[in-house]
Formats: sequence, C-alpha cells, structure tokens
Amino acid sequence: MAGQQIRQIRQTRLTGETAEYLDAREELRRAEIELMRHREEVAARRRALPPGPVLDDYVFLEGPADLDAGDAPVEEVRLGELFSAPDRPLIVYHLMFGKLQTEPCPMCTLWLDGFNGVAHHVTRNADLAVAAAAGLPALRRHARDRGWHRLRLLSCGDSTFKYDLGSEDDEGWQDSTISVFTRDGDGAVRHRYSVHPRLAEDIDERGIDLYAPVWQILDLTPQGRGDWYPTLAYH
Repeated sequence: MAGQQIRQIRQTRLTGETAEYLDAREELRRAEIELMRHREEVAARRRALPPGPVLDDYVFLEGPADLDAGDAPVEEVRLGELFSAPDRPLIVYHLMFGKLQTEPCPMCTLWLDGFNGVAHHVTRNADLAVAAAAGLPALRRHARDRGWHRLRLLSCGDSTFKYDLGSEDDEGWQDSTISVFTRDGDGAVRHRYSVHPRLAEDIDERGIDLYAPVWQILDLTPQGRGDWYPTLAYH
C-alpha cells in the first residue's frame, strides 16, 4: 500500500517444510522474478515496434445476437470503423471457424470463453473484436451456445483479411491469431503486431498460450498441462 514499507514475507508458515524444500522454493522464487522481468522486457520491445504498413479498409459483416431468427439485419462495417476513438488500439482475435474449418475450434473457443469474461475490462483501454470466416448466423449460434455476450463478432469470409494477416491459407484452412492495429490521424489503419500459435517449426501451439489463464493455472500443478486438450463440451 502507498506510504507503507513493502517487506518480503515467507511464502507459507506451514510446519514440516524441510530445508531442502525451502531452498528449492527460494530458487524458484528467484527464477519467477527473472521470468517476470524478461516478460516485461519483451512487452516493452513489443510496444516499441515501429508503425507497421497501412492496410486495406477491409469489410466485415456484423449482426445482432438473434441473427438466424427471422429477418434480423446484417450490416457492413469497415476495419477503420472498429476503432471507437483515434488514440485507441484495436485487438482482433482470429477465430478458427469457417471455410474448410467447418466446426468451431475447441482451442479458440477456450480462449474466447476467457476473453468474454474480461472484455469489459479490456475495452476500458482498447477496442476488441473477434473475426471469423464463418457466416454470421453460424458464428452467432456458436456465440449464444457459449454465452459470449461481451464480444463483438464479425464475419470476414468474403474478404482477404484473414489470409493477408496469416490466419488462413491458400486452401481455406483457418488458424488462430491475435492482431493489434492502430489508426493514424488521417484515418489510415496500420498493422502493429500479430502473434500466431506456432512460433517456430519446433514450437507448436504455444505462441498465444499466455493469453488463456487455463494453461497458466495448470502450470501451477505438479502434473502441469500434460497432453490435455480442450473440447467444446465435457461429459
């Protein structure tokens, strides 16, 4: 608290902690501090990236939650219109759903379950949207099934948005990606940063796992995350 001296205290006061355990725990604490500082250094490098290229003003389709019920209206919205203010960044999650990806990706769904829970906090500082190649009715049905009531959902299957940003291949297979955009004073939208699950040929599905708390919680346990993989439903 402000004005109070911050002092280090023991992690626990449990009886029976051996000297071996306490020494190992102290080494781990120091490693966790080193990891925290390295993450902060990487985040600073990310923030310091120079302005990226100016993008086309891609067109998305947007509609109400009950889109597949009757004659609910569908509207076109452009990338530049997703910014609520000139000085706010825009974060877009590329959902693996649509074209050759005929079913919603369980892993993406896990991510977006979490995003839905924190979207009202994130949007105090940045604009947030989800883009998928799937048609709007199917996208909206999946959102209702998951209870996503805080996420802005956009269909972009008729544009090259996902292909240009690297979350769709030549055949139409989808991938998950998180992209960040900024807008210049003249309204031009720039690509600032994108991160994909595959950081390298030998690093698969780890590029965005920091943005899902499930993995971080499992990493606290002795078993770790293991080979567990999410599904759309658990029985």
